[in-house]
Amino acid sequence: MSDPGAVLADLRAESEELDALVAGLPAGRWAAPTPAEGWTVAHQIAHLAWTDRQALLSATDPEGFVRAAREALATPLTFVDEAAEAGALTPPAELLADWRAGREELLRALRERPAGEKLPWYGPPMSVASMATARLMETWAHGQDIADALGAVRPPTARLRHIARIGVRTRDFAYATHQLTPPEEEFRVELRAPDGTVWEYGPPDAAQRVTGTALEFCLLVTQRAHRADLPSVRAEGADAERWLEIAQAFAGPPGKGRAPSGKAATS
Repeated sequence: MSDPGAVLADLRAESEELDALVAGLPAGRWAAPTPAEGWTVAHQIAHLAWTDRQALLSATDPEGFVRAAREALATPLTFVDEAAEAGALTPPAELLADWRAGREELLRALRERPAGEKLPWYGPPMSVASMATARLMETWAHGQDIADALGAVRPPTARLRHIARIGVRTRDFAYATHQLTPPEEEFRVELRAPDGTVWEYGPPDAAQRVTGTALEFCLLVTQRAHRADLPSVRAEGADAERWLEIAQAFAGPPGKGRAPSGKAATS
């Protein structure tokens, strides 16, 4: 099990990095379109603020969260977009303040929960570390949308290890969400970290293998870049090849992903 303290520290750092990217934006730039169809910079921050509040509810009032989730899941294909749309109508300064306050409350609440406690969520319940890791993944992924919209380049950091781990662990989920039967055998995944070391997952002698940079793998599993734009990510074996076509680290139905841009990611 991951150390909740380490993940929470990385979640704070990831949030602060994104905060620095948007804090000085003129109000008009919050309306800039991002690669997510129909979502502006404001939609992206509104989504993070809303999801942080839902995670906070899960950590502080599990029964209340279950009631709210049941209501939201009555419209499973629209409730996320509706929440983002409502939040995006908030003046940028107010929206930024709300996101800041909500994420700080969430960090405090998660620190106070027992590490092994399971918190309810829209999918399976999650431990404190898993909840924090999921929030970090979302913050990084939606931050990538914002960076793309603003033409900003974010250097990859060691925090990607959390996202890479989710990407590997959700392999079977990706198959299931496409109504496919996951392979029985484990895959070997070897990713080159930003510092040049290699993050390794799965048995060394596995027949099915995936290799690449951590950055490009994370862009793939969060569907922030088309595989054609991620030349370092390679598969050995038909099953591994199939996985890379459907990989999805986030909950919910299969995403549309991104169209090829013709530009390789900077790793």
